[in-house]
Amino acid sequence: MKGQHTFDRFQNRHPHSHKFFFERPHWNRRDFFKLLGAGVTGSVLAGPPAVGEITGKLNATPINKAKNTIFILLAGAISHTDTFDFKMSPDTPAALMKPETINGLAWPTGIMPKLAGSLPDICIARSVRSWALQHTLSQTWTQIGRSPAAALGDIAPNIGAIVAVEKDAERQPGQVFPTFLALNAGGAIGSGYLSSAYAPLKINPATSGMPDTTNPDGQPRLDLKYALMNALDAPLRTGSPYGREPEDYGKFYTAGRNMMFNPTVDQAFRFTAADSQRYGPSGFGNACLVAKQVLAARGGTRYIQINLGGWDHHQDIYEDLPPLAKQLDDGLSVLLSDLKSSGLLNETLVVVMGEFGRTTGRLTAQNGRDHYLQQFIAFAGAGIRGGRAIGATDPTGGASIEFGWSRDRDIRPEDCEATIYSAMGIDWTKIRYDDPFKRGFEYVPYAKEDIYGPINELWS
Repeated sequence: MKGQHTFDRFQNRHPHSHKFFFERPHWNRRDFFKLLGAGVTGSVLAGPPAVGEITGKLNATPINKAKNTIFILLAGAISHTDTFDFKMSPDTPAALMKPETINGLAWPTGIMPKLAGSLPDICIARSVRSWALQHTLSQTWTQIGRSPAAALGDIAPNIGAIVAVEKDAERQPGQVFPTFLALNAGGAIGSGYLSSAYAPLKINPATSGMPDTTNPDGQPRLDLKYALMNALDAPLRTGSPYGREPEDYGKFYTAGRNMMFNPTVDQAFRFTAADSQRYGPSGFGNACLVAKQVLAARGGTRYIQINLGGWDHHQDIYEDLPPLAKQLDDGLSVLLSDLKSSGLLNETLVVVMGEFGRTTGRLTAQNGRDHYLQQFIAFAGAGIRGGRAIGATDPTGGASIEFGWSRDRDIRPEDCEATIYSAMGIDWTKIRYDDPFKRGFEYVPYAKEDIYGPINELWS
């Protein structure tokens, strides 16, 4: 669907609910039977799809440039106009920010000097608009690519879980790493209604490596105990009469056991203090370091989510922003450099975004910036043409004045989701008919109507 006006008309007819389920108005009896009647009529006319059927609706052709994705969520909502869509305001401290124009892009070299050197590899989408201004709601929205308050929103999988289920058939013998890994992301959305086997493995990187991958009794003794456990209860976990949950537990046991006493796992997740120093040192830097090592090991991980929180700068922004920006600057710049030098950047899509932006122009009375819908998304790798911006905002950064892509409207989180799927070779218009309610779960909402789609201009 092209054009902001056309998109707005569709959105008015099909509102994207910005409230959680329990905040919505209650239905009355008449509303319930109207909906029930419409649903029964529609299902009789159309006929139900086969359970488990997965179909693509638009004969979509994915870009298919990436084997892996690193998704970096800047939780708390980073100020776009102080970073990736830099604008000078009357309150911006020039001595601190040291703005420069690099390849036509205004950039705050004072707080992110290293990323200034990475800009040739980065494409910044600036015509980006969030849907809501509540942290939990919008952070979830960016991870599932739809409203958490919409139909199926509360059981929607993380984008990484969809990647995991799509790439499961490509796993090779000996690949024991999780397909979906979450670093410093304890609150990352999981697999939704899909099997827990596609949920993220959540860890906080440390120099000691992956926890619990050895046993004090030694490997031979562990093998004996593991064999005994399987002899006692494996039939209850394989083809279990009790449903999917015991089967998922069986998969967890197998996956966990395969990672134990494994030198490849130990090497990928362990690092030295000197390694950490190159990336920061910080928790975020350590996560970037481990992400690079995990992808280099080619152990089966295809999607890595990294969270960096603390960007909710309602007050004293120019005191609190610089140290956090330094963590991002140190970690991300070295990550991109190392991926590039190893050749992994060519096959790895890197995505950086917050859940929304922050108010523009003058600071608030608390010397901060409040929640604001306009934001940015930074992309790198997987053949993306860097050193430029897609779209542009007005002089304050408050609204898009150029959209910069073929759909000629603001970019939404759903478009970012479609871009990730397309880059990974996944048909973003697919609909799965294995959801609990048999409604049909669309990888990207409104797939049949072609409302959202990938930002192909990243590659052109």
